[in-house]
Amino acid sequence: MSLPVATLPADDFSYLSRLMHERAAIVLEPGKEYLALSRLDSLARERGVGSVAALVDVLRGEETDSPLHDQVIDALTTNETTFFRDFNPFESLRSDVFPELIERKQRTRTLAIWSAGCSSGQEPYSIAMAIREHFPELLTWQLTILGTDISAVVLDRARRGRYGQLEVNRGLPAHLLVRHFTRAGMEWEIEEPIRRMVRFQRQNLVDVWPVMPPFDLVFMRNVMIYFDVETKREVLGRMHGQLGPHGFLLLGAAETTFNISDRYDRHLVGRTAWYRPQRNDPLGGADR
Repeated sequence: MSLPVATLPADDFSYLSRLMHERAAIVLEPGKEYLALSRLDSLARERGVGSVAALVDVLRGEETDSPLHDQVIDALTTNETTFFRDFNPFESLRSDVFPELIERKQRTRTLAIWSAGCSSGQEPYSIAMAIREHFPELLTWQLTILGTDISAVVLDRARRGRYGQLEVNRGLPAHLLVRHFTRAGMEWEIEEPIRRMVRFQRQNLVDVWPVMPPFDLVFMRNVMIYFDVETKREVLGRMHGQLGPHGFLLLGAAETTFNISDRYDRHLVGRTAWYRPQRNDPLGGADR
């Protein structure tokens, strides 16, 4: 005898879809009911209610900025990341991007880097390791590496800097594991000098942005794939104003500014496409 398959009423899924769009600008399309059921089932059990539909009933009785709403948004947000993800961007970072930025910023000796949508921290920690391995001179500069995410849960994990065996097996070269991590029970803990290089803060890219310095390098990969076109246009517009005059923006392999924003130029470095603010004289002028 087969067990009954859990279902989510259409009006409950519509409520969750509106919530995700209003709070996080994430488009939760029809057909993704299974995703809501699978990701919210454990939260429903934690709350002592019998089903995801019952959990939605609880949500309806609370303000949309309640802690429970935050937990639901955390659960429905995709937090997929690895160390040195995709390899090619980090190779172009080593071969071209960092050398150019170091040359341009010699006068001020400042460098600001932002990992937007950093999830559990592997990306900004990868950047920090790349700097220590290949550009140790930057450790004497005023160096900022900021990791932000909408999820408080994954940011807590990022700050702890502890990762399971499967996580360190994905993308992290063995010699960097030996050099920059120590065993902590069943996990691997990233060394304190790397953790000190990165600062984490919660930020929703569709809310008001806090005051931040201009950034020389921004990783915003696989974030906009969940946004509608208008939200993509708004975020890219804000990012244009946040990038320094010679800054580099990296998007996901399936993302582009084409037909969304005409304020960027696409530069192919090896096999990686970087986006840069358009300039009347892209090679001239002093950097900040």
